[in-house]
Amino acid sequence: LAITADGGVWSWGGGIFVRLGHGNQQNQLLPRKIEASTGQRVIAVSAGTAHSIAITANGAFFTWGKGGDGCLGHGEDLSNQL
Repeated sequence: LAITADGGVWSWGGGIFVRLGHGNQQNQLLPRKIEASTGQRVIAVSAGTAHSIAITANGAFFTWGKGGDGCLGHGEDLSNQL
């Protein structure tokens, strides 16, 4: 994951479990903007093995990827596409 100067988020790599945030499981060989980050000023990101989180300047956070054991914080054991 990478953050641009304007707060956009880009991801690349293996897409299994929708962990890249593009709404599909396709691998991305080159960085691709996560469209859900448009209009948000993301200030921090972190990537786990199968899930990721982004935190915005106003304190909101977004999680996506494999949701096993509730690791996404959505109160469920499901995978989410962001």
